[in-house]
Amino acid sequence: MARPLRSAGWVRPVPALTVLLLAGPVAAGLAGALLPAFGWMPALGGNALSLDPWRRLAEWPGLVAAVRLSVVTGLGATAISLAITLLIVAALQGTRAFALVTRALAPLLSLPHAAAAFGLAFLIAPSGWVARAVSPWATGWERPPDLLILGDPAGLSLIAGLVVKEVPFLLLMTLAALGQVSAAQRMTVARSLGYGRVTGWVKTVLPAVYAQIRLPVYAVLAYSMSVVDVALILGPTRPPTLAVQIVDWMGQRDLSLRLVAAAGAVLQLALVLGTLALWHGAERGLARLGQGWAAGGGRGRGVDKVARPLALGVAGLAGAAVLLGLAGLALWSVAGLWRFPDLWPASFSARHWQGQSRGVLDAVRTTALVGVLATALALALVIGALEAEFRARARPSRRFTALVYLPLLVPQVAFLPGLTTLALIVGLDGQVVAVTVAHLVFVLPYVYLALADPWRAWDTRCATIAHSLGAGPGRVLWAVRLPMLTRALAIAAAIGFATSVAQYLPTLLLGAGRVETLTTEAVALAAGGNRRLIGVWAVMQMLLPLVVFVGALALPALLFPRLKGMRA
Repeated sequence: MARPLRSAGWVRPVPALTVLLLAGPVAAGLAGALLPAFGWMPALGGNALSLDPWRRLAEWPGLVAAVRLSVVTGLGATAISLAITLLIVAALQGTRAFALVTRALAPLLSLPHAAAAFGLAFLIAPSGWVARAVSPWATGWERPPDLLILGDPAGLSLIAGLVVKEVPFLLLMTLAALGQVSAAQRMTVARSLGYGRVTGWVKTVLPAVYAQIRLPVYAVLAYSMSVVDVALILGPTRPPTLAVQIVDWMGQRDLSLRLVAAAGAVLQLALVLGTLALWHGAERGLARLGQGWAAGGGRGRGVDKVARPLALGVAGLAGAAVLLGLAGLALWSVAGLWRFPDLWPASFSARHWQGQSRGVLDAVRTTALVGVLATALALALVIGALEAEFRARARPSRRFTALVYLPLLVPQVAFLPGLTTLALIVGLDGQVVAVTVAHLVFVLPYVYLALADPWRAWDTRCATIAHSLGAGPGRVLWAVRLPMLTRALAIAAAIGFATSVAQYLPTLLLGAGRVETLTTEAVALAAGGNRRLIGVWAVMQMLLPLVVFVGALALPALLFPRLKGMRA
């Protein structure tokens, strides 16, 4: 067994610090929600434990419907996203189409959830582009139809909006897992035994891959059940999802409703944990059924004829929905008169851009400041944690990985209200520093997930050569490893920045309405329904992380113009 490097240096305490920064706010927030949920909040006169908040929560007429909606939309979005991801990988892996799909991941990952939701809303609304494209020649509609598409009681549009964003994330996690399970070798054996592409992949690769992506799937389920910004844009309102109602109670003038919100937050946590347990049970049941099916020996050659066109169609439909939705946002931001069912505006105007320029620029500065600070801190911590692992010659810790996922598995609405109360007590509410720390809790896991595999895949023989020339561990890190991993570092930073830009609830609650970002302002406009103003803000929300992603892709070639590998 290889010995750990003697000089651990500054990186030795970084893993513990990282865990503290991830678990500390979550634990503090849960404590800050649990006590008020049982009536203990001295600032509001609650000096004794009581079940009154739960009684008031139970008296809310929409509770059962909100709970049902949260569970159904969460399970539906997760199951559909996972099915689409596995279909695309199983049917297209190794093809040119799959290469195109993987290349599209970066811009799709940079797209904030709210911008994608707005784009989809503008596309499928009764007066959206889809209805305009088929009217009046196919539908006879001269006016927008009276159809409840956005905000439908079943949450179908909410599920669609979540699927559009979660499929790229699960695809990225699946791609990372493929390299860890010898997928190509498994498929070679399966094809040599006569199995079709899809059936062979499901029988030989899927069990190993799913074990690697289980935590990301759980994170998607937890997020889908408790999302707020997408639910405000696409979800129903009478009643809304439980998470949206909790945020509404948090913002009411009647401060006693904060106790009800705390009870709702604890209920949301219990719902997510219960649904995760249900999903885990379903996994075990499907695994038992799958063992019998796999042992049956069916080759499934005919499945490929259906699966490949279906995968291409689903991937193309999802991509087209995103692109057309974003194009619709941009078009509405400069549209003048645009009557239904015209497919194109009758005139164009920059009036809304001019009118919003000052507010947009202020929000851009705040968004960029918080994003850069949170991403820089996350990148430093992740580099330190991974370098400490390397110097200790340790295998990747499953416990550490699980703790990294903790902020993604615990619903934001379950611990952020409690964290907000604590920030209020210590006088940090409404401060950029509080918002930055809250963003760091969610940015750090994504930076870690993006950087961990490239970091561990780095050829350690380069370090051996550097050591033989007299370089110490620190010099190897700064002069050899980090420059060679410039592309991976830049992409991880871009993903972290995009994650910060997309944060709505941490900014809304910890910022106390005084820290205005592109996301909070764009979502606030959703209630007004002014498509031109929404278009302006959503386009800027989309462009800021996209510009950072483009810069991240170009950075290695700019820093190392003479190195061909850096220009790839």
